[in-house]
Amino acid sequence: MVGRFVFAVPGDLATPTGGYGYDRRMIAELGHLGWQIDLLDLGEGFPWPSETTRTTAATGLLAVPAGRTIVIDGLALGVLPEAALQLARRNPLLALVHHPLALEWGLSMEQAEALRASERVALASVEGVVVTSAATAKLVASDCGVPAGRITIARPGSDPAPPALGSHDGVVRLLSVGAVVPRKGFDVLIPALATLTDLPWRLTIAGDLTRDRDAAAQLDADIARYALGDRIEAFGAVSAQRLASLYAGADMFVLASRFEGYGMAYAEAVAHGLPVIGSNAGAIPDTVPPDAGLLVDPGDVRALAHALRRVIGDADLRRRLASAARAAAPQLPTWRQSAEIFARALETLA
Repeated sequence: MVGRFVFAVPGDLATPTGGYGYDRRMIAELGHLGWQIDLLDLGEGFPWPSETTRTTAATGLLAVPAGRTIVIDGLALGVLPEAALQLARRNPLLALVHHPLALEWGLSMEQAEALRASERVALASVEGVVVTSAATAKLVASDCGVPAGRITIARPGSDPAPPALGSHDGVVRLLSVGAVVPRKGFDVLIPALATLTDLPWRLTIAGDLTRDRDAAAQLDADIARYALGDRIEAFGAVSAQRLASLYAGADMFVLASRFEGYGMAYAEAVAHGLPVIGSNAGAIPDTVPPDAGLLVDPGDVRALAHALRRVIGDADLRRRLASAARAAAPQLPTWRQSAEIFARALETLA
């Protein structure tokens, strides 16, 4: 059964993050399955919108015809509890939660508690919640009080990818993919790498440098502080073609995230058959097969440096980890499979 629904997103759908990437691909795949989708832009600045943006977003949502299903990205829904309560009386609502808002890194205790309380009220109004991992499903149930029976897990899909070719000049190429924001842990990664200057490595960072100016400035400052300018390149957001080229030339993937609701970049690394170094926070242990990478506690510079030293310094270990990643890659869900799961959540509302 297919039908028509509104997909409400906060801001520009082309924003280069994993969450927006998930939204784009899910919209495309659901369209291929026959669904008619009306896109509604709720405005910029979420989860801290201006009052004008908040009012405009609520007005746009309430203008949706009564009875039509609305899918609302959780980045916005979590801070629109009043609109959610009004909509719930007239429209079937499906929330898409990439990860709970209160778990974004760098929030004050007061900010985190305000987001947690607001999101809990908003999610109490919806008929169903789609999340991107089992770990996030548990958090939505425990922290937000959503009954498990109303939660659907639709993991991000992966596109088939050729195994990375890697380098052949004796220098180990590290690739890190993620927007430069505090949650991604670049302030942990750079100090860890600074202890490994006796080893032959180079790091490429591909990720938006404009989302958090302070984090981007700290990255530049850390690279300069540790005199690593000749070893680290930060390209900013890159095209899909350029990113594929970076994966192809990498020997290993590293991202020191403090939390991930799924971790699409980790899955992309596995799809390319790369050894993975990361943290054990959130859904990352569910995304990275245990024999395909080394995961350490988030924020632990010493443990991250130790893991990096082991893998950079041991070609046999890199080959074993890469072999396990290649074996796991075919088990990753496709986007079509994920969209079919998402579609069943929509059908339940209908």
